[in-house]
Amino acid sequence: MAIIRWDPFQDFLSLQERMNKLFEDSLIRSTLKPGEVPQGAWSPAVDILEKEDEIILKAELPGIQLDDVELQIKDDVLALKGERRFEKEAKKENYYCIERSYGIFSRSFTLPGIVDQTGISAKLKDGILEVKLPKVRSSESKPIPIEIKK
Repeated sequence: MAIIRWDPFQDFLSLQERMNKLFEDSLIRSTLKPGEVPQGAWSPAVDILEKEDEIILKAELPGIQLDDVELQIKDDVLALKGERRFEKEAKKENYYCIERSYGIFSRSFTLPGIVDQTGISAKLKDGILEVKLPKVRSSESKPIPIEIKK
């Protein structure tokens, strides 16, 4: 496990980001006209857990088809992009209430140096995208005696 320097201000930035999202979401919903569909005002919830040999990222993508999701790595950043489309079977005028957000989403995650980028796998099942990021297998370091000359 990598040692990470604790930054007390990072917690404040995280809190500020959450508060900004809360206000943005409520402002977007309050400016919508009745029956109007919110577009592009969401991002999927993500859980990240670390096991001994891998890191697992799980993202909630309910109602999203595999064709509407893109996952790529560039410069040690894992990017998750996609779109939740509004169902076209029913007209917007027929809805009484629309609370789910639709539109394009994007999330990015900086990968630690311990991830083997060539072995990453992903699957989408029951609205959950699971990305497995295997760790680089470090060879056991053995002590090497060094001769000291006089």
